[in-house]
Amino acid sequence: MSFMLSPAGYLYLTSMQTIITKLVSRSKAFSPKAWWREIMSLLILLLAIVFFRSERKELHAIIPHLQQSSPFWVIAGLGVTFLCILFQAGIYRQCFAAISLSLQWGKALVLFLKRNFISIFLPAGSISSLAYSPSQVRKAGFSKIQVHQASGLFGFTGLLTVFLAGLPVVIFTIFPGRNLTHAWSGLAILLLILALLFSAVRSIRNKGWLFHLVNRQFPSFSLTLDELFAVNVNNYRLGEAILFSLGVELCGMFHVYIAMLALGMPPSFGAAAAAYIIAVLMMVISPFLKGLGFVELSMVYVLEQAGYTTTQALSITVLFRVFEFWLPLLAGFIAFAWKGRKLFLRIAPALFSFALGFVNIISAITPPLHNRLRLLEEYLPLSTIHASNLLILFVGLGLLITSAFLLRGLRSAWIIALTLSAFSLLGHLSKALDYEEAIVAAITAVVLIATASQYRIHSSNKWMQAGLKTAVISFLAVLLFGFISFYFIDVRHFGIDFTWQQSLIHTFKIFLLVEDESLHPVTRFGHEFIWLIRTLGFLTWGFLLFTLIKPTLHQQTVSYPSREKAALLLEAFGNSAMDYFKLYKDKLLFFSDVHEAFIAYKITVGFAIVLEEPVCAEEHKTEVLREFDHHCRKMGLKPAFYRVDEDSLPWFKQLKKQQLLIGQEAILDITRFSLEGKDKASLRNGLNSLRKKGYSVNIHNAPHAESFILQLKQVSDDWLEHFGKEELVFSQGMFDEKELQQQDLITIKDAEDKVVAFLNIIPDYAEDECTYDLIRKTSLAPGASMDALIIKLIDYAKEHQKLFINLGLAPMTGLEQPDNTAEQIIKLAAERIKRFQHYKGLREFKEKYATLWENKYLVYDVDFDLLQLPIALNNIMKP
Repeated sequence: MSFMLSPAGYLYLTSMQTIITKLVSRSKAFSPKAWWREIMSLLILLLAIVFFRSERKELHAIIPHLQQSSPFWVIAGLGVTFLCILFQAGIYRQCFAAISLSLQWGKALVLFLKRNFISIFLPAGSISSLAYSPSQVRKAGFSKIQVHQASGLFGFTGLLTVFLAGLPVVIFTIFPGRNLTHAWSGLAILLLILALLFSAVRSIRNKGWLFHLVNRQFPSFSLTLDELFAVNVNNYRLGEAILFSLGVELCGMFHVYIAMLALGMPPSFGAAAAAYIIAVLMMVISPFLKGLGFVELSMVYVLEQAGYTTTQALSITVLFRVFEFWLPLLAGFIAFAWKGRKLFLRIAPALFSFALGFVNIISAITPPLHNRLRLLEEYLPLSTIHASNLLILFVGLGLLITSAFLLRGLRSAWIIALTLSAFSLLGHLSKALDYEEAIVAAITAVVLIATASQYRIHSSNKWMQAGLKTAVISFLAVLLFGFISFYFIDVRHFGIDFTWQQSLIHTFKIFLLVEDESLHPVTRFGHEFIWLIRTLGFLTWGFLLFTLIKPTLHQQTVSYPSREKAALLLEAFGNSAMDYFKLYKDKLLFFSDVHEAFIAYKITVGFAIVLEEPVCAEEHKTEVLREFDHHCRKMGLKPAFYRVDEDSLPWFKQLKKQQLLIGQEAILDITRFSLEGKDKASLRNGLNSLRKKGYSVNIHNAPHAESFILQLKQVSDDWLEHFGKEELVFSQGMFDEKELQQQDLITIKDAEDKVVAFLNIIPDYAEDECTYDLIRKTSLAPGASMDALIIKLIDYAKEHQKLFINLGLAPMTGLEQPDNTAEQIIKLAAERIKRFQHYKGLREFKEKYATLWENKYLVYDVDFDLLQLPIALNNIMKP
């Protein structure tokens, strides 16, 4: 359909531009009131810098203490850290259970780790991070309101137990006469916060003054607020959450106590508890970085008051923060990074190969260590060492080139990279016992072996044969050239009268780019002659490398009997508005060897892009998908599936594929559509204006005369030129005179009987559904022309006893709750980037008619494919 444009090849390239634009607009809106959190955060960071700067001598002195810490107690501290994280997950589990929701331990653990990680980088992170929900929680089926309800209980529980645990600690520290009375102020503030929270919740739940105030000021928000606080809380489960939270506080106190024992200092549980409570209070009131620096300053002060020296207090604080802050932070980073492990494993071989190539070049051009070289000369001749040094240099260059082709997934590039890594390993060891570089080579080889299955794209057999033949012919030609030249060359150029054996050996070495220590040119001609042979060798091996890694181009055609067979299968199993385009002339067809099934796809940049899913009986779709996967693997292609329906995702999930929401398809329920009502007033006015101006809307049944199709061609050309459009295919058709002659058409004609807009109706294999493809108008056509065509299409559908009209895809819309980073980028791009703004207009046009929106997905193998799929989709949609 004309309105169903490509969902984009530049989403990822423009995301950075969007972020920069947002930062610039934020800076223009700068005001002290809006930036008070940032100002406070900066002041706290400056305070931390001043503190650590003033204590630099003490910080230097704690290093020996940390190095001599007891391994047993350090391991005990790690165990308590693990227990603390489990307690935090337990709080989440019981908070969700308090509102009658079941959250698994694994998901609760991930929820805590991720929220704890991002809370460090958000203003007021302990509170603002509660708004974040990882995909594991969203996919559990909980609504946003339910997640916010449970998260609110989690936050309240944490504040409550800090007060409950802090109160006896402060009382205990006052009786011995320690100077910790300032802690009362923190507890008083915390108690005030708890009281305000309790009274606010009670007022909202009982429709008190606060609820009425919010309802007056923010009426649209009051319904959400009422729903948020209307939940019935299970007090028994909430009590269990409080017990878990008290366990977290005890773990924190034991962390300080264990730090004392690990460092061999006199332990005091009272001082440990007091220091921990003060640290937590500082984290609660800190607006940024969870009080980093501010916490350390407060803990050192408390421990000094308890009788520890500054160095001892700093040592205890640093080890405590490792247990309580840095280890959970690292675990949170791993929780975020774990989801992208497949992407890392896809990129890692290319990165390691590039790094190894760089290391090889640096190693070859820098002098070796003399002590290792003397040791090596006892076992290897000097000529071998020189040959290995030169080999490392050219292997490094080869790895740099090959790393780029590894990103494209070429199988031959993987073979070459693995071979060069093995040469590097042997070369570094034989060059000068460079075991550091050899370790890098070994790691690169291991990573390549571990990721071997990712490299599917085959090189072109024709190019490989041509490269090998060229290399052999060039080698023989240069060998003959060098043999003749050396044998008859004047003695004065090298000072040697070469024999025929010497001529062959020298030519062989120079062509293979091996250092020839026995050859010393005397004249300028001698130097130029050697470099001539070396240049021929370099060009030959470079051309051979190019032909070995050049990907094959899949050029296939589909025979007429195959299309006839596919047409019969569509009649039997077709159920989609897209089925018509599966027989379009741009598609290749894959037929199952086991079932009555076929798949329509196109090949580009190493991908086999499938339109929707297999056409077959539903019970066979998973097996056909596996069969197509195997077919793609043999061809060296990566499969991807475009515009997959949400109901079809379970078949792909069985094959462990990923999905990305790319937009929504609009469906019009004809039985529910009416032009009556206030919301249709503008639509009625536009149609009336069209009639008053003398325009008529007509249905034309196929076949059509060539002169009539020529009028439509003029409309189409004007539409393409004036509106800056271009023909697209794959999931839609282009203007094709032969196709249009056999299709029913709807046109708008002016008073002079000239066509100014048209729409073509195409076969729709979905039951009781009707759809169209091209909908185009001239630049002079009235604004209501598109609406008039759709209204006439509704009449056409009614005449043919259809119940629904498929209005096509609105790309990059419907992403209310993105499930992953890619969907977040698409949502951001659709909202902020001008080149995608027309999708909003397309969505608004279809919303006038749509009664149902169906999610459509892009299905692929691994996240790395998303870096190349936008380009692949753009390619396949071009005629």
